[in-house]
Amino acid sequence: MLDKVPGSVRVVAFLLLLGSCGAQIVRNATAQPVTVPVAKDGKKAERDAKPRGGGADERDALPASGPGVVGGNGVVEPADRETKVAAQVSAVVADVLVREGQQVKKGAALVQLEDGVERAQLQSAEADLAAERANLTRVQRGVRVEDKDAVAADAQAAKSRADLSAGILVRTEQLAKSGAATADELERARRQAQTDQASWRASDARFRAADAGSRSEEVSFQRARVLAAEARVAQAQAQLERLQVRAPIDGEVLQVKVRKGELYSFQGTEPLVVMGDTTKLRVRMDVDERDIARVVVGASAYVTADAFGAERFTGKVVEVGRRFGRKNIRTDDPIEKNDTKVLETVIELEVNTRLVPGQRVSSFVTAG
Repeated sequence: MLDKVPGSVRVVAFLLLLGSCGAQIVRNATAQPVTVPVAKDGKKAERDAKPRGGGADERDALPASGPGVVGGNGVVEPADRETKVAAQVSAVVADVLVREGQQVKKGAALVQLEDGVERAQLQSAEADLAAERANLTRVQRGVRVEDKDAVAADAQAAKSRADLSAGILVRTEQLAKSGAATADELERARRQAQTDQASWRASDARFRAADAGSRSEEVSFQRARVLAAEARVAQAQAQLERLQVRAPIDGEVLQVKVRKGELYSFQGTEPLVVMGDTTKLRVRMDVDERDIARVVVGASAYVTADAFGAERFTGKVVEVGRRFGRKNIRTDDPIEKNDTKVLETVIELEVNTRLVPGQRVSSFVTAG
């Protein structure tokens, strides 16, 4: 098809294409840098947008480090961080026994999980233990006095029958010698005497066994059964206690994560209750890796919070981390560098302030 196009036309088309490419190259070379905004965009940016909530729409500057101070973002926490209390099993929440802001002692019940099945198992184990202990007492005490007297009476009766049969045998033998008794009568007398003698020996043996009491092997065996029953009771009690979540420390209930009737799963990441010792507050501050040499334990410090304006909450550095990590506190500033390595520094505030655990603050430490 291209073969049918005249050569002059193809030359003209090539020259036009070459000219357009050259014009584009010249335009790119003489164009302004891409970072320079277009005029209409500049005018649009100059217009001030009024905030909906009223007042000045200003953004607070991030804590800055100077010659005599090291600044950084921080977060308020209890005296020894927050304690996230969880259960060891999955169950339905039967009752929440505390409220947020309540002070509790170590060991106080926080949340009760459903425990109907576990209570029934404990009652069954306790009943088995009572039965095994009763058997042990019976084995240790042996036969009762009344039973022992009955066994003795049986032995005495058996002895009397044996003596009687022995006397009849002697008389039958004498009669058989004189021909007054047949051989069959003599054999019967002999068999009866043997039977009564054996019965007397058996009764006498039972009497001696009753008088001697239980064997040591029987007592040891029953004691082992009691120990096994006690272990089952302890296991049932442990299962039951796991369903009542208790406070591991003295402190304040900062947050309750569950409600009555909800299904709690211990395999999840959410705790039941968040606690903390708020008698003293601390601030965990992120110190930039470039400033760690200027922060020492014991240095004076203070923090500020947007909610309290320019008010300063003073304190001192009580702990400096031993390992770098990523930032713990993120602000909403779009120019913030999130890939900076930081070293955690803990500031203990001097008084119990109005700050709230979890609140973000700006922290400042006197440079050493």
